[in-house]
Amino acid sequence: MVKVGILGAAGYTGGELIRLLLNHHEAEIVFANSGSNAGNLFSDVHEGLIGETDMRFTDEMPFDQVDVVFFCFGHGKSEAFLKEHSIPENVKIIDLAQDFRIAAPTHDYVYGLPEIHKEAISSCMHLANPGCFATCIQIGLLPLAKAGLLKHDVAVNAITGSTGAGQKPGATTHFSWRADNMSVYKVFTHQHLHEIRQSLNELQGSLDASIDFIPYRGGFTRGIFCTSVVKFDGEEGTAQNPSAEQLAQMYKDFYADAAFTHYVDKDIDLKQVVNTNKGLVHVDKFGDKAVITSCIDNLLKGAVGQAVQNMNLMFGLPEAAGLKLKPSAF
Repeated sequence: MVKVGILGAAGYTGGELIRLLLNHHEAEIVFANSGSNAGNLFSDVHEGLIGETDMRFTDEMPFDQVDVVFFCFGHGKSEAFLKEHSIPENVKIIDLAQDFRIAAPTHDYVYGLPEIHKEAISSCMHLANPGCFATCIQIGLLPLAKAGLLKHDVAVNAITGSTGAGQKPGATTHFSWRADNMSVYKVFTHQHLHEIRQSLNELQGSLDASIDFIPYRGGFTRGIFCTSVVKFDGEEGTAQNPSAEQLAQMYKDFYADAAFTHYVDKDIDLKQVVNTNKGLVHVDKFGDKAVITSCIDNLLKGAVGQAVQNMNLMFGLPEAAGLKLKPSAF
């Protein structure tokens, strides 16, 4: 039984993580820390947990009683926390913020994208969980990078639900502004671009092309839907310009052993992944261009679902343990 501690447990990711772990047969929540909610029931904050547990938030952090700690902090807070607190060397860390996603000699965190780093994840002590946009965009582009096909600038458009902005209300997150609305933000400058380029460069060997990413805020709560346009060179049907059939087979081969990422032969839609840990990918070919569509649930495969998937790998558990979630039928 993996004993778990959660920091920053009162936010959206904290609530989703608690929901998953309460139904994980090989994991036990020892503590869920929230200074502002200490003493409150989990279900006082995360009301979807009514009837599921009588556990309460705590302001204590008994690290000596757990095997792994999940950091559900906002970006920048994980590194600051570790400068002020000591976590035993034998306790594993899974950080959901962006603080350690970029490889550096100053830390030993493994970038936790199971589709390309399963072996490293399985043996690591410290893991940086990928970003939500980054996960969705990468699963659409990784097979092409592996084949060395990202030679031209890639145009990426992706829309996310309001939960991607976190639980704290803001000018662009409250219901009356977000509902029946959409807008762009952080055009070409989104922070997830750094980790995306890191992975694509790793697979392709070098990446000179730019990733021209336009993020959108959507008028729905959960999920990310992405389209990426890639240009090829040469005659169709060759290694540098694969046919539609060759591209489909390339994706199927790349994800043959992936626990949750699947290539789909027909158009995909967001409701197929919401409330699951799945990532779906589809490719269409138009002359010398491919249009790749990919989608995930931003809170699950884009955050805590992938984090639990990584926990399973880190502790030698079945990769899908606690993650057999079903999408809505409608």
